[in-house]
Amino acid sequence: MKDFKGGNLKYYGRLLLKWIPTSIVLGIIGGILGSLFVLGVEKSNEIWHNNSWLVYFLPIAGLVIALIYQVCGFKEPKGTNRILEKVRADEEVSIKVAPTIFISTIITHLFGGSAGREGAAVQIGGSIGSGFSKLLKLDDKDTSLMVISGVTAVFAALFGTPITAIFFALEVISVGIIYYSGLVPCFLSAITAFMIGKNVFQIKYLDLSFVEIPKLNIEILLKVSVIGLLSAFLSVAFITLLSKTNKLSKKYIPNTYIRILTGAFLVIILTLIFSEGRYNGSGEMILTDTFSGNGRPEDFILKMLFTAVTLGFGFKGGEIVPTFIIGAGMGGFVGSIVGLDPAMGAAIGLVATFCGAVNCPMASIILSVELFGGEGLIYFTGACAISYAFSGYYSLYSSQKIVYSKIKAKFLNVSVKH
Repeated sequence: MKDFKGGNLKYYGRLLLKWIPTSIVLGIIGGILGSLFVLGVEKSNEIWHNNSWLVYFLPIAGLVIALIYQVCGFKEPKGTNRILEKVRADEEVSIKVAPTIFISTIITHLFGGSAGREGAAVQIGGSIGSGFSKLLKLDDKDTSLMVISGVTAVFAALFGTPITAIFFALEVISVGIIYYSGLVPCFLSAITAFMIGKNVFQIKYLDLSFVEIPKLNIEILLKVSVIGLLSAFLSVAFITLLSKTNKLSKKYIPNTYIRILTGAFLVIILTLIFSEGRYNGSGEMILTDTFSGNGRPEDFILKMLFTAVTLGFGFKGGEIVPTFIIGAGMGGFVGSIVGLDPAMGAAIGLVATFCGAVNCPMASIILSVELFGGEGLIYFTGACAISYAFSGYYSLYSSQKIVYSKIKAKFLNVSVKH
């Protein structure tokens, strides 16, 4: 082939020599920061559950978070949306994003707010990737690759799913496009960060491989399809609830400090009503109960409510872990109704709701393999396909760009020259 003759072969060689060391170093940095963040969030949740009275200090915690963002110059923080916008525009991400979201998310969890952690993964990863690129004086295009490589690294360290992390970062920016140009640097960063999290920090990642996957048959496939369809509707409902809560809170309470105080008091009221603390923090207690057959029908609805109030009024954290939990809760509940093993229903609901919420079908399918093994690949692929199609053009990230229709084919007429 022409591309691999003479000078071009040297060109590709130079690219590899550039990306291999830079991606590995970025993976080391992302792995360390991501691992420290995981341990910080876990410790914060542990402290809160052992000292639930800390929720009464949530208003003070909220004021501290708002002050941190003001001091750092983020008057209207866009969070993950800002990272997506910067990647598409080939722009740098402020290095101040990393410590800001790191500290703010820890504070949210420590005082009983309901949130996830991947929002911090995307923002911390994007920030360190951009900062590392600036240090190396890379051009704009390479900076974008470093940003998504940083996202991949921290995501892999946080969740222990390195291949999912790769495809999530390559898919989430523009729906319908996978940026394969970032495959090599993202792979190196993800694997490096994952190994650091697992082997150096010895993080115990979520292990759901015990879920029994039934043999393929039409009846179960139909039941799985029902959960896939409901997952699409659930993802839309969750996205709408988050969006409406945020917009209405800003409309009626424009002052940032008063708004986050209001959110804190609402979380306290909800916590007093549902006093077990089941829906505060990361909510992984719900996930454990759901997969052991002890989930409650109301779990996914209440987790949605707690998370919408926490994030909608200005506290910091992610939406993906709550999406996992509400998807699993719904799937387990529906599974028990339609005659499917609740753990299997929860597994389908978790993956398919994630797919509908972030519009990343490849990452979702790979997630099913990394969490549950490859035996149920057909089931998970079918559920993801349905959820992806029927969730429409909603997204957890408003800055995510829909490049191609989800249901209409448009193929590019491009010839390959040899």
